[in-house]
Amino acid sequence: MTPTSDLHSKLAPQVRALPTGPGVYLFRNAKGDVIYVGKAANLRSRVRSYFGSPRSLEGKTRVLASRIAELEHIVTNTEQEALHLEATLCKRHQPLFNVRLKDDKHYPFLKVDVTEAWPRVYITRRVERDGARYFGPYANARSVRTTLDLVKKLFPWRSCTKQITGTDPRPCLDYYINRCIAPCTSYCTPEEYREVVDNVILFLDGRTDIVLRDLRRQMHAAAEGLDFERAAQIRDQLKAVERVTEEQVTAQVERADIDVFGIAQDGDDAVVQVFFVRGQKMTGRDDFVLAGTKDETPADVLGSFLKQFYESASLIPRLILVPHEIAEHELIQQWLSTTRGSHVEVRVPERGEKRRLVEMAGANAGESLQMHRVKWMADAGKTTAALSELEDALNLSAPPGRIECYDISNIQGSDSVASMVVFLDGQPAPREYRRFKIRTVEGPNDFASMAEVLRRRFTRLAKERQAQRDREPATPEQREIPHEFRIEDVSPNAEGVPVEDNGWEETAQAAEDAAVAVRSKEGWEALPDLVIVDGGKGQLSAAHDQLRNLGVDDVPLAGLAKREEELFVVDSRDPIRLDRRSQGLYLVQRIRDEAHRFAITYHRTLRGKRSLSSPLDTVGGIGPKKKKALLRKFGSLKGVRAASVEEIAATPGLTPKLAKAVQAAL
Repeated sequence: MTPTSDLHSKLAPQVRALPTGPGVYLFRNAKGDVIYVGKAANLRSRVRSYFGSPRSLEGKTRVLASRIAELEHIVTNTEQEALHLEATLCKRHQPLFNVRLKDDKHYPFLKVDVTEAWPRVYITRRVERDGARYFGPYANARSVRTTLDLVKKLFPWRSCTKQITGTDPRPCLDYYINRCIAPCTSYCTPEEYREVVDNVILFLDGRTDIVLRDLRRQMHAAAEGLDFERAAQIRDQLKAVERVTEEQVTAQVERADIDVFGIAQDGDDAVVQVFFVRGQKMTGRDDFVLAGTKDETPADVLGSFLKQFYESASLIPRLILVPHEIAEHELIQQWLSTTRGSHVEVRVPERGEKRRLVEMAGANAGESLQMHRVKWMADAGKTTAALSELEDALNLSAPPGRIECYDISNIQGSDSVASMVVFLDGQPAPREYRRFKIRTVEGPNDFASMAEVLRRRFTRLAKERQAQRDREPATPEQREIPHEFRIEDVSPNAEGVPVEDNGWEETAQAAEDAAVAVRSKEGWEALPDLVIVDGGKGQLSAAHDQLRNLGVDDVPLAGLAKREEELFVVDSRDPIRLDRRSQGLYLVQRIRDEAHRFAITYHRTLRGKRSLSSPLDTVGGIGPKKKKALLRKFGSLKGVRAASVEEIAATPGLTPKLAKAVQAAL
């Protein structure tokens, strides 16, 4: 009995005793760390599924099941309560096997407390049901302060916190620079001040057309009353609002509060982008880096994200737009509606402006994911740590300065290609990338294709090594250095330089210099410190056999299996499992993903060229002009095929001999 099955047998009575109602379950590993949090409508049935046959489980779930050492559960009254508790526990414990939202943000809002006699506008991070008006959320403190400063410049509301009695002897500086209408000295009536506050609310709500109309009315009224100074002030305010309105980013949708989500996912990483649309104005946007998304669909990732995102959100809008039908759609929608206190719709838009917003959010998420990786690569500390981890894990003699990774790409054996990408000191080196069109392999045979690629890559190095061996003395006796001339037996002088100069130390230094020179070369002449092939034991075996046949099997070699992200090395049956949060694994994944991207791009290019090619291209003597003349005369390739030799020969530029060749080719 394996340790895992023995451990599971100890947990079996606890699993059988679980209730059949809704609740949350937590799995811990042997160290006591929470590695997964889940919820279920039926706890016993759901938890029991992890303890069945390993073959019935998917890759990520199988690994999770193998690490379960302890089980806990919490019973809830409803499945909605379980969903809310699951999101809370995921944020608290950040379990390794859950989709994890790393950023626990409380967004800032602008608050206008209309229940006060003399309302102010200020920043808050708590939204309460107190009758006040809240505007936001804003992505960060800078954006909300910029908006607050703008509103203060456009509308003369009071920013002081003093109690307003109207009996102050004189107003403050804000009055003299037209930033306040001084209710503290009774220079304005409550109605006039309320008019200012109403315009602030309308402006923040995106209804600037009403604000502009009201300002024009006030300006004309002041002019008709011969209050030209006030009319001039309102005119300047009107122009400022018009200028700001032109610069604001708007969404051409009906007036509503909408959160728009987009997602980009690649391997174990995902980024979610959110746009906050309030009224018809985009008040802000933000992106979130997620971890633990391997083997999860975008819909599942987005569902897990929404639960954690709205678990502590200050405001939930009426409409949430997503690019995919999320997991547990109805349950999440009911939970959000209950939390908000009114109906919330989670919708996948299919057309129109809402669909455009979702696509724009997805494009921004893709850019953020790429930028996240670029930032990681640019962090010298992280790349150094990653290379050191690979050195230790793969038992290398030094951190791998030059890493080459190979990947095969084909569709059922057609247009089979391969890629070689190179990372120098943890950074991609696009100039060193190479691509291969598979020449000798028929059909989808990744093992033989990998062997061909490595043979073509390392043949030149193998020939150089053979030439070097041919230049060396043939017998071990000729190569052996006499004992009396060995460098350790030579006494150094005061400067540490050997007294006898027998040439041996120069030979050793020359060999070392030659090795450094080989590793510092570029292209085919460079010797890698580590070769990674995309695949498991099969690809690794094929690669090792080829390198051994060429006589370069001293190059460190590893295979990266996609499913479990395990590294396989020669002469070891057990895989090397790097910590899923380690910098080393992250670097290896980035290298593998880059090799895959480069191979796929080349494969698509070849496939595209083949789809645009014509049998006429294979006929000698038929160039673009004659091909165009044939297609123009007969309408299509089918028309050319149906034509007689005489009809083809009658085409301008063609001869009877060429016509026969064309008919034979078709």
